Amino acid sequence: MSTTIDTGAAEEAETAGPVTPKRSGRGPWRLVWDQLWAKGSARFGLVTVVLLLLLAALAEPLSELGGWTPEEFDKRAVDPYLGGQPIGDFGGIGTRHWLGVEPATGRDLFARVLHGGQVSLLIAFTATAVVVVTGTLVGIAAGYFGGRTDTVLSRLMDLTMSFPSLIFMISMMSVAKDVNRILLITLVIGLFTWPGIARVVRGQTLSLKHREYVEAAKVGGARPWRILTREILPNVSGPVIAYTTLLVPGMIATEAALSYLGVGVRPPTPSWGQMIAESISFYETDPTYFLIPTAFLFLAVLAFTLLGDALRDILDPRGGRS
Repeated sequence: MSTTIDTGAAEEAETAGPVTPKRSGRGPWRLVWDQLWAKGSARFGLVTVVLLLLLAALAEPLSELGGWTPEEFDKRAVDPYLGGQPIGDFGGIGTRHWLGVEPATGRDLFARVLHGGQVSLLIAFTATAVVVVTGTLVGIAAGYFGGRTDTVLSRLMDLTMSFPSLIFMISMMSVAKDVNRILLITLVIGLFTWPGIARVVRGQTLSLKHREYVEAAKVGGARPWRILTREILPNVSGPVIAYTTLLVPGMIATEAALSYLGVGVRPPTPSWGQMIAESISFYETDPTYFLIPTAFLFLAVLAFTLLGDALRDILDPRGGRS
């Protein structure tokens, strides 16, 4: 059986370039989801992130289900003759307190871990939003307008990145006392973290602003704002999303570090970093109190890191390999 080759059609296909296979009902984000779910590490990260977010969102009803609020003391759960050590094995874990209790006070660890996760994740996501919005706007402006605008904004990025950020965060958090700690820590973290994403977006914008569709929009009389929002921003959204996911674990760790050092969230408001700091005094006699918030913090950072790495490989493969 002979096969006839249509040379004209073959030449047409060759000049047209590679053909992308059509997948009915599969948009680009569906393809991203399929690739994400196919990776075991990304699947673990995604499931863990969803579970942690659900636990944080449902902290109030879950605490009521456990029968304790995060500020409620249970003196019957600790032994006053042993320095307030929890009564029972593994820090007092049992049907009355599902994850045990806090030494000396008898506060329920299950309730405090849930509400601490709520605070830690709220700060992490809010600070990430501040960083992403600020960095994206500055990066796009610097890359698109160039010239003096690029020089000024680039020097501002360099200046901000040259500060020893952790020392300045500690100093600012220590000086400002009678303010909303959650709002303050969010702004302080955002103030020193935005240049990283601004540099990424600036580099992407520099490579995009001379593309044919951007030049066509300029010739068509489109204003700069329309070009930035309709042509540039959608094409840098992939790297921005990947970078955003990788920012979250850093934000969680930074909040935990500041709270651990005593300049972050203050009692009675719980956070994972604050709980770890308080548990140091008891880790030899009650290691459970140290291990539980540490495990939640470790899982959160690991899950967001795995998810962010996978998204970067899918949405920004060149950036992921460089």
